[in-house]
Amino acid sequence: MRGRKSKQAPRRGRSTAEPLGAASRPAIADWTKGMSVFMPQGYEPGYDYPLLVWLTDPTERAFDLARVMTRVSLRNFVAVQAAGGETAVWRSVDAVSARLSIHPRRIWLIGHGSGGTEAFRIGCRHPEAFAGVVSLGGPFPLDESAFARVEAVRRLPMLYCCRGTSAVSAAAHTDRTLRLFHAAGAMLAMRIYPGSGELSRAALGDVNRWLMDEICGTSAGLRAHAAG
Repeated sequence: MRGRKSKQAPRRGRSTAEPLGAASRPAIADWTKGMSVFMPQGYEPGYDYPLLVWLTDPTERAFDLARVMTRVSLRNFVAVQAAGGETAVWRSVDAVSARLSIHPRRIWLIGHGSGGTEAFRIGCRHPEAFAGVVSLGGPFPLDESAFARVEAVRRLPMLYCCRGTSAVSAAAHTDRTLRLFHAAGAMLAMRIYPGSGELSRAALGDVNRWLMDEICGTSAGLRAHAAG
């Protein structure tokens, strides 16, 4: 894999070349069948961007990658929507990395609904391939030996966002999940939101902040300080 030039986190703020507004809707590029790619505003070919690989719930046909990424961040990430499970993830990563400047150690799995559960599965199956996992509403797949590679999984940060009503109705599952991560010494952050959707501005804004903390080393530094 080719070398990378930059280690710094993506810059924030507006692009002078592409002001925000209705006339500057985020770009979605269709390179191959079944694949949509989100281009960050003010994309710079010489900068190594983090890549978010989205796995969506096949029952939800209204998923809009451009709208969702607008709520996450207009500038911080390249994103691709992968349809078709694990094979589609590798195909999407290869296709985007071949066309755009992507940091090979900052590839994140992020899923909504059952896509979030699948993101957990794939991330735990191949923990060395990803920088972390985010699930929006997809519960962790218990009783599937997801921690078979526990030593590697311990180094994989994960975030689970869910609705308050879901958390109450699935309290037993949530409790088992937290106990499993605690016993394994693995990293799981959890956010619970009121309302009816995990794709709200509040939830996706928190996803952006959590990702940037991980990328910039803030969370890692806090964990190391607490351990010491």
